[in-house]
Amino acid sequence: RLGFGTRHHPQETRSGMQQATAMTPRKVAIFDFDGTIVDGQSGALFTTYLLRHGIMRLPRALHLGWWGLRYKLHLPYRQSEARELVFGALADLDPSTVDEVMHRFHDEVLLPRYRRQACEEVDRRRKEGCVTLLVSATFKAMADVAARTLGMDAAVATLMEKDTQGRYTGRVQGDVIAGPQKYAAASAWCDKNLGQGAWELAYAYGDHHSDVDLLSRAKEAFAVCPGSTLRPIAKKRGWQILDWDE
Repeated sequence: RLGFGTRHHPQETRSGMQQATAMTPRKVAIFDFDGTIVDGQSGALFTTYLLRHGIMRLPRALHLGWWGLRYKLHLPYRQSEARELVFGALADLDPSTVDEVMHRFHDEVLLPRYRRQACEEVDRRRKEGCVTLLVSATFKAMADVAARTLGMDAAVATLMEKDTQGRYTGRVQGDVIAGPQKYAAASAWCDKNLGQGAWELAYAYGDHHSDVDLLSRAKEAFAVCPGSTLRPIAKKRGWQILDWDE
């Protein structure tokens, strides 16, 4: 029989298609939280919330303010210091009460600050079939609530250490999920839950110059309401700038 190609059995064709589909990496969309999903910084807002409700004392709040000033001025600082100062104010509370305080703070303070366009973008990526991740330096318990609210697959955020009795020690467990740690932690989550080599960072969204490492690793990067440092970097690298309304 004359012919220019090999005739495939339908079952073989289906098998080949299934194999090709299985090898297609899952698309992942990563969203920063503070300044990207919400208008504002959860750490500063949480400090104000604790102070207003009498959970944090003024000297500790002033110490946190000094940390924030060093951060803004690019002076030496320790990433874990701010988180430990906040949790030091919660040291007398049992873990369930600490989590409850964070949940209430999310609903009362952060939820009204969610950017409508951010919520729509998360929904759009999810409907495209992307795995959607919230990756943030904020506390894991708080980030988990946000991820559930947004309908995201998971949150990768800063863990606070617990002792053998399950009480918070006030120390950070592992690394603060900031700067290069955002991609490192998200990559570890994807390798564990999606499989090594089975995913790709299709989209990344961030607002701060510390998100440059994460944004640079995505096929498509978006600078959301970027500050004066990130905006020129985004323009130079051809990243899309999203000036979302509050």
